[in-house]
Amino acid sequence: IMLKEKFHIEFTMGSATLASLWRMISCIEGLAEWFADDVSANEDDTIFTFYWGKSDSEAEIISVRTQQSIRFHWVDDEDDDSYFEFQLHKLELSKEIALQITDFAEPDEKADAIALWEAQIEEMKRQLGVL
Repeated sequence: IMLKEKFHIEFTMGSATLASLWRMISCIEGLAEWFADDVSANEDDTIFTFYWGKSDSEAEIISVRTQQSIRFHWVDDEDDDSYFEFQLHKLELSKEIALQITDFAEPDEKADAIALWEAQIEEMKRQLGVL
């Protein structure tokens, strides 16, 4: 078993507001606009199911700091320590909001994982009108 490596990537989000970005990363409606084809949640909103074409994956929310960060763990991931997290913070100089993504990938899949995130964030920016 290859150990997964943690990685961080950061995107500046232009004129997007904190509220609009928070909705995009923490609400099923927002996530369905850029991250998956569709998203649903269980009754207490602790497990989100993401749908892509004919496949789906469940992710459990393991921590939330409102309008700051949200961390998910893929339910079927055997690595209990791995997660993906969205963090929002304001950049000192430009005052723009940055979105930092933390994720885990096997070393030989890291470049693909980063490319996928970059494509997804481009879609988010399109949806927000901040390209």
